Amino acid sequence: MPANPTATDSDNAVEVRKLWTVFKSPGREQVVHRDLDLTIRRGEVLSLVGGSGTGKTVLLRQILGLEKPARGEVTVFGAQPSELSAAGAARVGMLFQRGALFSAFNVLDNIAFALRELRVLPDELIRDTAMVRLQMVGLAPEHAHKMPSDLSGGMIKRVALARALVMDPPLLLLDEPTAGLDPEGADEFCDLLRNLHRELGLTVIMVTHDLDTLFELSTRIAVLADQKVIVTGDAQTVMAHPHPFIQKYFLGGRGQRAALALHAERPVSPPEEAK
Repeated sequence: MPANPTATDSDNAVEVRKLWTVFKSPGREQVVHRDLDLTIRRGEVLSLVGGSGTGKTVLLRQILGLEKPARGEVTVFGAQPSELSAAGAARVGMLFQRGALFSAFNVLDNIAFALRELRVLPDELIRDTAMVRLQMVGLAPEHAHKMPSDLSGGMIKRVALARALVMDPPLLLLDEPTAGLDPEGADEFCDLLRNLHRELGLTVIMVTHDLDTLFELSTRIAVLADQKVIVTGDAQTVMAHPHPFIQKYFLGGRGQRAALALHAERPVSPPEEAK
């Protein structure tokens, strides 16, 4: 069963308020985000899109607590990421763009890593939990003792996803989940993510450049431009927003071809328990 966040009066999983991201170097200061506001609702799949340098992955890392904004506030289920305890950190899972598997660990040990770090569960239970997650992401038990160097790109993504889910987090962060996959592999991974979102009642925040993935999975889209979120909404709402980046990104040839999926595929809806 998925872990349930602490009950609050809010329907929001993540709130970002007046956030500034500033990178400083000798003689130079670069402002990436300026007074950025964003709300992620429980149970939705929100996709972040924007041009290069708009700070999409940086924002994910701030939500995860790996980086601290220069000013402003990020809350995850009502708490600041820096205040999450070791147990509270289980409320957020992260799938990094290239998987970020530990090269010296086999598949099973990669998946089980966070559980072993807690040192509160017997090894047999940790192993069983990791094996369940392995099969949950569509990999057979015989892959458990393979090393990352023996895996295909698609298998690496699946193992990394299993590791992100091993602590039953209600919030899952995805950084370019289908990058590097061929079209068939990307479609299969999207199907997996859709099914896990529905079955586990997850809230998902996804950074992606892939328009097919964007249209396939998103409940809402948030566009980063001009150092802030300029629009959020469903695909039709976002595509109607009069901004040069949106016109180029969504209404170019690739965008128009990908948008045809809106008329052929059913939209992703929040699971019943999250509505």
